[in-house]
Amino acid sequence: MTGLLLALAAGAVVGLALGGLGGGGSVLAVPALIYLLGLTPAEATTASLVIVTVTSVTALTGHARDGHVAWRTGLLSAAAGIVPAMLAGAAAGHLPQSVLTAGFACVAGLAAFRMLRPVRKQPPGPIRPAKAGAAGAGLGAVTGFLGVGGGFLAVPALVSVLGLAMRTAVGTSLLVVTINSLAALIARAGTGTHLDWAVTGPFTGAAILGAWDGKRLAEKVAGETLQRVFACVLLAVAASMLADVLL
Repeated sequence: MTGLLLALAAGAVVGLALGGLGGGGSVLAVPALIYLLGLTPAEATTASLVIVTVTSVTALTGHARDGHVAWRTGLLSAAAGIVPAMLAGAAAGHLPQSVLTAGFACVAGLAAFRMLRPVRKQPPGPIRPAKAGAAGAGLGAVTGFLGVGGGFLAVPALVSVLGLAMRTAVGTSLLVVTINSLAALIARAGTGTHLDWAVTGPFTGAAILGAWDGKRLAEKVAGETLQRVFACVLLAVAASMLADVLL
């Protein structure tokens, strides 16, 4: 019963982050699955891909209905990330657990610093396929290796490089996250990693509900405020995971 309650609570927080910020939820999902629910790093990153894929689709529908998705930009970025996500996802199953944990801690710290830095918006202009593709390829590789959607990197890139408005960047990042996560999950299907549905199922269900609340919260609270709060949580998580590997 305790494990079920922890899965539900952690899932709700992850959903709030994905729905409100367009990314970052999976950066909390993996440590929650490892330290609260007892999964190995390989199992946690695989379960995270399931959770993020399903939850991102849910959050994406709401943003798409409100017209906050730049479909061409998102599809260009996502298409470029499919192959890197699948290759990295297949390779991740052969890495030592300590390497995955340390890599994840570094990415969580990077995500926190990116959220604390102000995003400089560029004036809107024609979409450059090369820029969208380069960003998508990098996000795909991160998704495949560490089981994170990459939305925490996608949103700043979409705003500062491609000139999207913040709300449109959030919705578009969910499209990229969904496709990249699904590609990485397909690649991991053949690695033999165990997936604990008793944990993954409730976690995903709570995350879906949380994503709807996160979208409503984002409409009432300034995006910068949400990012700062979430960034502080991520810094604490990153420091804890890195200490666990090094000490």
